[in-house]
Amino acid sequence: MAANQKPIFPLTPKFPATMPSVITAANTAKDGTGTVTQISAPAGVNGAFVESVEALPIGTNTASVLRVFLNNGATTTTATNNILWEEVNLPATTLTEIAAQTKVVIPVNRAIPAGYILYATIGTAVAAGWRVRVHSGDY
Repeated sequence: MAANQKPIFPLTPKFPATMPSVITAANTAKDGTGTVTQISAPAGVNGAFVESVEALPIGTNTASVLRVFLNNGATTTTATNNILWEEVNLPATTLTEIAAQTKVVIPVNRAIPAGYILYATIGTAVAAGWRVRVHSGDY
C-alpha cells in the first residue's frame, strides 16, 4: 500500500446538530461514564480532523478541570468505549461588563476514526457553567 505523498485536509466542517449544553454539573469519573456532554458530531465515513476544543465561561464560576473524552460511537455508559483524550485546568471566572471572560483553548490537531464522538465533563460543579465547542471537519 502506498503512503500518502500529499497532506490531506478536511473537506466538510463539522458542528453538532444541536448546540452543546452549558456544563455546570460535576463528574469525577475519569472513564467517560456518568453525566457527559456531547461536544462534537460523529466523525464522517472517512474520519475527521479535530483542530481544537474551546471552553467559554458563561459567567461567574469556581475553578475546575475540563476533561475531553473520545468515544468510539457506542454508549458512553460502558467505560471501555471511552478514553480520556485531553484534560485542562479551568480558571475561576467573574462575570463583568468591562473585561472579556477567559476562554480556554486546547490545541488538538489529530485525526479521529469514522463514527467517533467527543464528550466533555468538568470536575467540580460551577454556578454559571462552561460552553464547550469543537473545531473539526470530515475528510
